[in-house]
Amino acid sequence: MKVLVIIPTFNERQNIPVLLNRIRDLKIQGLDTLIVDDNSPDGTGDLVQSLSRKDSSIHLIRRDKKMGLGTAYVTGFKYALERDYEYIIEMDADLSHDPEDIPRLLQAAQNYDLVIGSRYVDGVNVVHWPLGRLMLSMGASRYTRLITGLPLHDCTGGFKCFRRKVLESIDLDIIESDGYSFQIEMNFRAWKKGFKLHEISIVFTDRVAGTSKMSHKIIREAIWMVWKFKFLSLIGKI
Repeated sequence: MKVLVIIPTFNERQNIPVLLNRIRDLKIQGLDTLIVDDNSPDGTGDLVQSLSRKDSSIHLIRRDKKMGLGTAYVTGFKYALERDYEYIIEMDADLSHDPEDIPRLLQAAQNYDLVIGSRYVDGVNVVHWPLGRLMLSMGASRYTRLITGLPLHDCTGGFKCFRRKVLESIDLDIIESDGYSFQIEMNFRAWKKGFKLHEISIVFTDRVAGTSKMSHKIIREAIWMVWKFKFLSLIGKI
C-alpha cells in the first residue's frame, strides 16, 4: 500500500518537525510525506531538506513564491500520480490535524473513494477556535450544501484521503480555486463523477504556533465559486 501525505507549508518551521515525527511514529509501511513549500522566509524548506537527508520517506518540492493552497495540492497530486501512490492524503502543517487519525482515514478508504476528516459529522469537534471563525466555517458548509447539494457536513475541511482513481478522473490543470473553495471543488467534482464520499469524525485543534493563512480573499472566493460549480454542473462541464 503506497500512501502519500501532502503537506503545503509557508512559514511552518516550528510545527513541521513535530508533525513529521508524529507521522513517522505511526510506522505505516509504504507511507511517504511530501512537503510543498512556498519559499518560506522562516526557512521551512531548508529544514525539511535537512530532515529528508536523514529520512528517505520525506520528500520536498520547493516553489519560488507563495502561490496558494490549491496549486500546492495540485502539484502534490501530480507528484503522487506520477509515482504510483494509491492513497493520497491532504493534511495541514499547523498540527490542527491529528496524525493519529491517518490510519482511520486509510481504513475507511478501503470502502470509499474519498474520505473526509469531518469536524461536524458528529456534533462540533473544534478546539480553541474563536466563535466568529467557527461560525464562518460552519456557515460555509451549510451555504455550500444549500447551493450545490453536496452531501457533506464538513465541505471545507482539509484533512482527507483520496483513492488514486479519483484524482486520475479529474483534470487537475483546470483547478483554479484556493483555500475553502479548493476543498469544496475537489469534493464536488468527485461527487459529481459518482465516487463514494464518506466522513469520519475528527477533532480539529487550532494552531498553537505560527499564524493562520485565512484571508478575506479566500472567503470571498468561496462565496461565489460555489455558484460557478453549480452552473458548470448544470451545463455538464463537471
